[in-house]
Amino acid sequence: MAHAYPGRTSARHPGWPARLGPLRVRAGVVALRPVRLRDGGAWSAVRIRDEQYLAPWEPTMPGSWAERHSPGEWPARWLQLRAAGRRGVALPFAVTLDDRFVGHVMVGNVVREPLLSAYVGYWVDSTVAGGGVITGAVALVVDHCFNRVGLHRVEATVRPENAASLRVLEKLGFREEGLFRRYLDVDGAWRDHACFALTADEIRPGGLTGRLVAAGRAERVHTTPA
Repeated sequence: MAHAYPGRTSARHPGWPARLGPLRVRAGVVALRPVRLRDGGAWSAVRIRDEQYLAPWEPTMPGSWAERHSPGEWPARWLQLRAAGRRGVALPFAVTLDDRFVGHVMVGNVVREPLLSAYVGYWVDSTVAGGGVITGAVALVVDHCFNRVGLHRVEATVRPENAASLRVLEKLGFREEGLFRRYLDVDGAWRDHACFALTADEIRPGGLTGRLVAAGRAERVHTTPA
């Protein structure tokens, strides 16, 4: 049986904090790092500009979109994300493209033994959508979950109408498991979601990033230690 804490020597959340990548995709060089307090300005600018692009896939929340994504809202969100990471129930990653903040990949609801499972969610700046950024980012995160974090299963739920997100999961080899009826309150109504998943034993040598490289969708970037 795989265990949640390989080589663990302290109470620290295995695999967190972490920096992942870099990986070169069509749009540029993708990397991931923990979210930062100073990400607030960039986060707010992208989210407010991309309301029409993002809102159809986002959970319904109180207040207007502009209110929920103002720069002043970020510090409280960041504190919650940082606390979740420290407790070991989430891995909140900022996605960068050529060192610029362009999105977010969240590994949430991390459950340890005996399930060793979590979900992955993601969004990306519309100006770089279609350039392989979020596909590369999710590949890096899922590989990390099945290695350093020690998980057995990662799942993703997506509205059937969200063609772009479905394409990400398809390229990475996620397996569709079924349809959750009226699963989540999204964009003002209870929406059906398709459930996709991968387990560690389904991953070939080289992981999901290796899958992208083999398909010509990405290149590994070798960095020189400082």
